Amino acid sequence: QRRVHGTLSECLFFFAFGAMQGSQKLSPKTPVPSDLEIAQSVTPMPVDELAKNIGILDEELSMYGKTRAKVSLRVAERLVDRPDGHYVVVTGVTPTSLGEGKSTTTMGMAQALGAHLGHPTFACIRQPSQGPTFGIKGGAAGGGYAQCVPMEEFNLHGTGDIHAIGAAHNLLAAALDARCFHEATQPDEALFRRLVTDSSGKKNFAPPMLRRLERLGINKTEPSELTAEERVRFARLNVDPEAVLWRRVVDVNDRFLRGVTVGEGPAEKGFSRRTGFDITVASECMAVLALARDLGDLRERLGRMVVALDRDGNPVTADDVGCAGAMAVLMRDCIEPTLMQTLERTPVFVHAGPFANIAQGNSSIVADRLALKLVGPDGFVLTEAGFGADMGMEKFFNIKCRASGLRPSAVVLVATIRALKSHAGLSPEDCKKPDVEAVVRGGVNLSRHIANARRFGMPVVVVVNRFQHDTPEEVETVKGLARDAGAADCVMATHWAEGGAGAAEAAAALVKACKGPAPDGGFRLLYPDSMSLREKIETICRQIYGAEGIELQPAAAEELARLERQGYGRLPVCMAKTQYSLSHDPALKGAPSGFTVPVRAVRLSAGAGFVYPLLGEIATMPGLPTRPAYFHIDVDPATNAIVGLS
Repeated sequence: QRRVHGTLSECLFFFAFGAMQGSQKLSPKTPVPSDLEIAQSVTPMPVDELAKNIGILDEELSMYGKTRAKVSLRVAERLVDRPDGHYVVVTGVTPTSLGEGKSTTTMGMAQALGAHLGHPTFACIRQPSQGPTFGIKGGAAGGGYAQCVPMEEFNLHGTGDIHAIGAAHNLLAAALDARCFHEATQPDEALFRRLVTDSSGKKNFAPPMLRRLERLGINKTEPSELTAEERVRFARLNVDPEAVLWRRVVDVNDRFLRGVTVGEGPAEKGFSRRTGFDITVASECMAVLALARDLGDLRERLGRMVVALDRDGNPVTADDVGCAGAMAVLMRDCIEPTLMQTLERTPVFVHAGPFANIAQGNSSIVADRLALKLVGPDGFVLTEAGFGADMGMEKFFNIKCRASGLRPSAVVLVATIRALKSHAGLSPEDCKKPDVEAVVRGGVNLSRHIANARRFGMPVVVVVNRFQHDTPEEVETVKGLARDAGAADCVMATHWAEGGAGAAEAAAALVKACKGPAPDGGFRLLYPDSMSLREKIETICRQIYGAEGIELQPAAAEELARLERQGYGRLPVCMAKTQYSLSHDPALKGAPSGFTVPVRAVRLSAGAGFVYPLLGEIATMPGLPTRPAYFHIDVDPATNAIVGLS
């Protein structure tokens, strides 16, 4: 059996040497071609060769073609004694319609660190949903000469994780509705008898049934041992039809599935109810995957998911329904991250894709752990967080790092000068015109995000994606704003046009920040587990958003009290709000203050392990625009190549 051991320095040299020798030299063109044209112009390194270069053994790799592979969690076990690398979260200013290039910067910085500065480097990013790919946003592989490739495979099916998550989620939805139907149409004894009789006619408890008995406090293992009262308690979930929380999912933007009626078939005997569909990446199963430590933890988290309330207001879980084990089987391969690469052949882990509004919006703990071990103590792991720093970064620290126990090293905060002008109220066209005063007015948004990152004890490197219409005066203004707000450095970058070479200065600044002293004593969480749910919500609203306070609507206050009573009070909170403002109101640009945040409802993700307050209407099923991206996407029959993907 081939093993990669030796001294730590030998292992690190092996990683860096392999990455540099295998790197792909780019020849950027002007004007910059389309993302797809650039992606198809390079030849990716065979993924098994890439894996060898970074110290992954053959038996730790499951191939999906020549350019994708699943990586076993056994890598972390083998490298358990190797110190972790530097852990960097890539985030951004509050998003605008102009786009800031966060994914592009993640790829560009990874290419700069690995292919140009020679540091062992991994990028960890989320698997994109097909909804935005065929809708408005397009793909999420980065752009220009800073991409994850092959971008077609990345943006479409990947290794099938999202499809598997959809299958697991919908199995639970079908199982819950079927159970409610059978309970409504059978008397107690018949229901119990059918539940405990297997296909051979023998009476026994299936493993999930034993879990339910344990939760009910019934310490018996044979059906014949249960009393009449215990049989009823065991057999009947008594789901309240008005409190079914589990909708169905599909990985397509389909506005007409936001509200549907199920149970209209004649065989269902009129047991219809109103429900709807969410997009698959909004499923709690996806959030669970991103926070699970391993397959066993995934299985336990799936079982804890609350799918409904019974008629007494008690939670009904996936384990109560009895199909959490089958869901884990469908998601078994999902627990392994997918190995891909950048245009310059530096390694990328693609794993999980939870929404950044109702969920944590970060790639997986598993991918980050493996990457940190593979790069070793002198290496760097760049993990991207969704939307602006008030959302993805805050959740990275307060939810993801709380769950993983990993300690981050630094923050890369992505901005553009035109985005700052947008936060000053300028139109997209006016954002292209020189306006130092607008940069100063909109720069308060950048300053607030820098201050927020420093609240967590993190050094901040601001990376500004530079455009041709940015003037030297505007550049110097942004640098001054960043320094005054406490950033370790502020660097202009041109990786979209030049690849890793265009981000080399930014990468060097990040290396310096990671190896220097951390501000204010190093990493810390914003709030302790022991703080009440209401206090956690208020802490985030005041300290991160700049609010004066919160206003709990009656339904939200009642739900918070119920969750505290049921033992969920120590969970972190995952704020569900607009991404287009630091506040709850998308119309409030820049860095608003003095506002009150209305909390209209509160929901529980018991499997993922957080409570999410709703600060407004959050769309969990996007719609398609008049002219979606799919108009431009096709296949060339002569070459079998995909065209028009962005």
